[in-house]
Amino acid sequence: MQTISQHAALVYVMVIVSASDGSMSESELHTIGDLTKYLPVFRGFDERRLVQVSQECAAILAEPDGFNAVLGLIGESLPEPLRETAYWLALEVALSDFRLAPEEVRVLELLRHALHIDNLVGEALARGARARYHGA
Repeated sequence: MQTISQHAALVYVMVIVSASDGSMSESELHTIGDLTKYLPVFRGFDERRLVQVSQECAAILAEPDGFNAVLGLIGESLPEPLRETAYWLALEVALSDFRLAPEEVRVLELLRHALHIDNLVGEALARGARARYHGA
């Protein structure tokens, strides 16, 4: 199986959540751009590669069993300390348009499982992410 960088894996996480409901909203795209530009975890990532990395993810998703292939790449590329960060990024993108489609909820569940995020930790991350968007 091919491997991807940690930065690419984090971008893939955001792309699969954003694309899960069949479209990538402007607010989701804006959030992905902001997160890759400003978060310390993306230090060293060339933000000019964001579109290319997103397109690579989309190409894999278009293949038969592409979603599982992307999950496998993410799981193999992210060390334990970055798995909670990846899940938090997914939550941020999912909540950025102030609604959670059922498809996004399902992808978040699958992602939490693939990243081996404990249910209590996952719920705490989700609660924190939701708190950021109350009243917005």
